[in-house]
Amino acid sequence: MVSAPTGFFRTERIDGSWWLITPDGFGFISVGLNHLDDTDLRYPHNFEIWQRRYGSRARWIDAATTDLRQWGFNTLGWTRQWVSARHHHDIDWVTPLNLGHGKEWSSDELQRTGMPYVQQLTVAEIEGWNGNPRWPDVFSSEFDEHCAWLAREYCSRVADDPHLIGYFLTDIPSWLPHASGGNFTGLDDSVLQGTSHDLATTADQYYSTITRHIRAYDPNHLILGDRYNGNMGIPTEVLHAAAPYIDVLSVQYFAGNDAAGYATMRDDLAGWSAEVDLPVIVADIGNCAPTPLNPDRDCGLIDHADRGRHYVQAFDSIVAEPWLIGWHWCSYLENTARGWGLKDPYDEPHTDLTEPLAEFNHSVHQRRSKR
Repeated sequence: MVSAPTGFFRTERIDGSWWLITPDGFGFISVGLNHLDDTDLRYPHNFEIWQRRYGSRARWIDAATTDLRQWGFNTLGWTRQWVSARHHHDIDWVTPLNLGHGKEWSSDELQRTGMPYVQQLTVAEIEGWNGNPRWPDVFSSEFDEHCAWLAREYCSRVADDPHLIGYFLTDIPSWLPHASGGNFTGLDDSVLQGTSHDLATTADQYYSTITRHIRAYDPNHLILGDRYNGNMGIPTEVLHAAAPYIDVLSVQYFAGNDAAGYATMRDDLAGWSAEVDLPVIVADIGNCAPTPLNPDRDCGLIDHADRGRHYVQAFDSIVAEPWLIGWHWCSYLENTARGWGLKDPYDEPHTDLTEPLAEFNHSVHQRRSKR
């Protein structure tokens, strides 16, 4: 035990380093796995495997939980999986309709794992991957009512759950003009001309509204904020608007494949953390290599052993940083849309990747504590 137990996850700075603190008062680095969906194993090419090995979603969840624990993951990350994609503006993760992701796990399914988990709240459909984004009028009564519903639907159910770490908000929100060209009403010209007052005001209203409703039902859990797209940059005005309302800075960041790429990731994350004096969860990160099902996938890595090397080196470059409290990997099982995973389309682990990954994950707390 390193701190007083409170019954819920929280953050605390100890001897200059940020930590998640477990409900029982122990230091914790959240090593999570994102995007777990059993429909990845129910395509025509692998449905027989799902029937033979599992036959029910409950059995599949139990097996997936065993995999996570064996590989050293201690957190169930955002569970929705990418299930459809079309090329748009040369970005392969933008879909023309908001149909890119499958369903989230239910509260009962999350509880079945017995693992710490996170809850996603879609505050606004302005995701970078959404080819049909819809920007709400955050000053309207309709937006206020939407945020109130999110809190009633999700937060009221889990306010007393010690397994819940906290709430993510929108996934890679477009606070600057979207790939489709859209933006919040009235911001297009002001942002492009460098007049950012309206951006800061809009962001403040967005964060103050959703967090007010969360806290009306749940004073206990962390507000993890939007899952920013670090590779695209984060507007300073948005960071400062969010800071009073969130407990953790959550950033998706896909690191380059060499020391320079790791250093860029580290420096960007460190800079944003220092800007708002908040700890960081790398909320989504992954890598890929060509496979028989997805031969065109190219992340600059040649095979799964190369992926394992990249995982260890990228994580090791930031594991000792005083601002880091978590790292959530993408993803579990390869499908035809996302195109990569820790398992192949036939439910077999890529051992050249999972073995070094597991060895590193099991050593994270030791590595962090020694440095």
